[in-house]
Amino acid sequence: MTFNLPRRSLLLAAAGSAAATFAPALRAQAWPSRPMRFVVPFAPGGSSEIIARATAGELTKLLGQNVFVDNKPGASGNIAMSEVARADDQHTVVLSHIGTMAVNPFIYSRLPYDADKDFRPVSLLAKVPSLYLVHPDLPVKNLREFIALAKKSPGKLNYGSAGNGSAGHLAMEYLKMASETFITHVPYRGTGPQLTDLLAGRLDAASVGAAAVMQFIKTGKLRCIATGTTQRIAQLPDVPTVAEQGYPNFEMTQWYGMHAPASLPQAAIDRLATACAAAIKAPATVERLGLDDAIAVGSTPADFAKFIATERTRWKAVIARAGIKAD
Repeated sequence: MTFNLPRRSLLLAAAGSAAATFAPALRAQAWPSRPMRFVVPFAPGGSSEIIARATAGELTKLLGQNVFVDNKPGASGNIAMSEVARADDQHTVVLSHIGTMAVNPFIYSRLPYDADKDFRPVSLLAKVPSLYLVHPDLPVKNLREFIALAKKSPGKLNYGSAGNGSAGHLAMEYLKMASETFITHVPYRGTGPQLTDLLAGRLDAASVGAAAVMQFIKTGKLRCIATGTTQRIAQLPDVPTVAEQGYPNFEMTQWYGMHAPASLPQAAIDRLATACAAAIKAPATVERLGLDDAIAVGSTPADFAKFIATERTRWKAVIARAGIKAD
């Protein structure tokens, strides 16, 4: 049996169907509905602070709600990550990092968060170049000469780091693995004490983020023999990358991104990712990051997830070979 519905009824039915279809989109546009908290797992100061605040400032304009930075340092980022993993207010995100997402899962026997199940990637925000440095009294001008000297006298050369599991520790162990050399590790409690001894010549080498050492390179107090980036950096155009000096596909950068709790809906993740990509590439942000020698990136959640997977593969092998454990 066939029923002929009045035209008005058909129009109302169609309108109802359309409303159901666009309701999620309308709800997404209403998010965020109040100020957002951008948690940084480190103390104020340094690249993490600059990247977070520059991004937050632009996000405030793009999202129509204030995005404020909240520093929660401690335990190699585990305190902040654990807090954000449990956040269910739909307005809390975290500045993720090579350490919290790609290193901590392998150097800690137990973590208070699951890097995969508790979080959803939003966007890769920026990379900070890692530089390979020597004291100028060391008789080497480039990475090839440094590796040759290390192989001539295994264990005689030393390098400093900000501590076990730090970015500098990983960077040098990665270089040792790639070059099959033995260089003695001297861990410090922070970048400051490490740099003091490197500048004084009590250390032979180190790998440090560009922002902390560029002034010493420019004045000749330290010599940069390679960059860990895939391309030469603008501040040091005459310094070749590690890859250029005989180690293809080598990359070592400290990177920062944004992750949200797993409970944040996909529509919000998508809107936030689009806003992050625009925020980090805004001229004001690029200029501010450039002052700290950081490189603006911006990515989709899917691309960020692929990047993290590649990083974990890289660092799992380095950590296992070096036997790195958290202090």
